[in-house]
Amino acid sequence: MALENSIFPSRPDSLSLPVEEKVESEEVEVATEVTASTGVFNVSEELGHVVTTETTSSLPDSAPVKRSFQSKLAEREANANQHRKKTQGTEKERGRFGWARTRRKRQRYVEKNGRCNVQHGNMRETYRYLTDIFTTLVDLNWRCSLFVFVMAYAVTWLFFGAIWYLIAYCRGDLDHLEDETWTPCVNNVNGFISAFLFSIETETTIGYGHRVITDQCPVGTMLLLLQAILGSMVNAFMVGCMFVKISQPNKRAETLVFSKHAVISPRDDKLCLMFRVGDLRSSHIVGANIRAKLIKSKQTQEGEFIPLDQTDISVGFETGDDRLFLVSPLVISHEIDARSPFWDMSHAQLEKEDFEIVVILEGMVEATGMTCQARSSYLAEELLWGHRFSPMMSLAEGFFDIDYGAFHHTFEVDTPSCSARELSLAAARLDAHLYWSISSRLDEEPTLANQAAKQPDSGSANSKGGEPTFIVGEMTDIQEQSGLGELNGSVATDQSESEA
Repeated sequence: MALENSIFPSRPDSLSLPVEEKVESEEVEVATEVTASTGVFNVSEELGHVVTTETTSSLPDSAPVKRSFQSKLAEREANANQHRKKTQGTEKERGRFGWARTRRKRQRYVEKNGRCNVQHGNMRETYRYLTDIFTTLVDLNWRCSLFVFVMAYAVTWLFFGAIWYLIAYCRGDLDHLEDETWTPCVNNVNGFISAFLFSIETETTIGYGHRVITDQCPVGTMLLLLQAILGSMVNAFMVGCMFVKISQPNKRAETLVFSKHAVISPRDDKLCLMFRVGDLRSSHIVGANIRAKLIKSKQTQEGEFIPLDQTDISVGFETGDDRLFLVSPLVISHEIDARSPFWDMSHAQLEKEDFEIVVILEGMVEATGMTCQARSSYLAEELLWGHRFSPMMSLAEGFFDIDYGAFHHTFEVDTPSCSARELSLAAARLDAHLYWSISSRLDEEPTLANQAAKQPDSGSANSKGGEPTFIVGEMTDIQEQSGLGELNGSVATDQSESEA
């Protein structure tokens, strides 16, 4: 069966093998009808694998019925819309032979807000969390932390309240409530509620004075000491957890901002990858330090596949440029040289790459003295080739004005689309061409001088008898001999000095 001229619908998921149809109209139509009884095999490319699936035919086994061009066109548009709904949220690109190939958006390793997109599962040694219970409680979310905070106090109050009630019940204090001659363990404890209130007053050291312990109950005295000690430990532990959780520098990182895009453009005749960082607060980050990581899957020479390989990206560690004085927004630059992982990457190759750049800004909060870390990331499609960041600082009357409205703005600049390697090779070829052209010109100068020396035989005949003739660039035999003599004399003198 011959396949007529066909146009694939926009963003198809698979390629179906159509059956030939006769179309009377001059316009080109996509053949979508398949009358196979067993089904249609859809071939799609996804992640480098060819997957073959069998689907049931939507048409009956009867002979095909001729339809109008309008109905077929409407069916084609309906199929295209259905494909768009199925592939919503994914990016498509054309593969070989024009087949549709789905390119999934890369899953971020670090979100733009700095949250690490990693979840730990199948952890069997959960007891390790209890060995560091303080850090575990601090790492809990606020809902769980507040629940633990309330339950810690409520449980201790109820526990010691029940013990106080049990002591009163065992001593018979509840049976002698109206007996004025009876000395109870705790005055005015006539039930569980009053025992619970006495427990709260004891642990919180309120001391209203209505319910007090007497000296006729040594067991109550020991319990009072125990509750006072354990209550102080619970207060220190829970208040410490809440204080550390409130004073965590995570929220300080919210005011450390990164540009939405990174740019690639020349700087000082060298191709550089740049991004911008800034601090929105007036209190500065002390000892700010910036570093970057390239997250990309790779396969070693032995065949080992590393899904998330981390490679350092130099942002000035050798020169000290990674240590920032972050008073105003700064543009961080990575020079793409032979040690850079982007050395062989061109503009066309950038559009096909699949990687993630994670940037980390660390420093000490000036107000609290705690270390703060802010993170962000850039995917390959978030790198703008041939762009540069817009300036955002201006000189006002007595101070520098920062316009954060232009923090994310970029503009296009002339940038070669080749890789940094190719750019370096082109510059080396140009330098070599200039070097050889200059040296060849220097070699040509003696030959020109010799040619000028041979011409004056005819010129001397035409010259007048008493006038001298000057030849530039030529030495007489007497001058050459005298020069050689001086040279030999100097050599002999050097030899005699060395022998002496």
